[in-house]
Amino acid sequence: MLVVGALQLTGHAPWSRELRGADALDTALEKAVGRAIEAARKDGVELSVTSGLRSVEEQTALWTEALDTYGTAAEAARWVLPPEHSTHVQGLAVDVGPVDGAAWLGEHGARWGLCQVYANEPWHFERATKNKGTCPDPLPDASELLTR
Repeated sequence: MLVVGALQLTGHAPWSRELRGADALDTALEKAVGRAIEAARKDGVELSVTSGLRSVEEQTALWTEALDTYGTAAEAARWVLPPEHSTHVQGLAVDVGPVDGAAWLGEHGARWGLCQVYANEPWHFERATKNKGTCPDPLPDASELLTR
């Protein structure tokens, strides 16, 4: 178990919802996010995880809702991926807020390897570089992953 400030990081992130059959959040991601939250707090910025680990059932429900909302799989995939493609289900992604916190993480996240992955989702972060590395340019949206 890693303790970062008041956070105790144990493989099941303190912000994850009831697991409902999903696996633990990736340990490196969990540690990086915990350290970023602590650094943001020290900078006077509120940063929290709004969504992290998701079960297949939860991601399926989000995907179905997106299909209903956007009408086609191609358009829905701009915002939500089916469970077999979602990094949330794999424990490799977090969504953060509020807006100022997400902006702060977008600016400082590479210190912990945390990068904004999609240009249209300034709240979605994954470990996409080594600590203190350079984040790759974000993809326009998540649908890019379905065409590769």
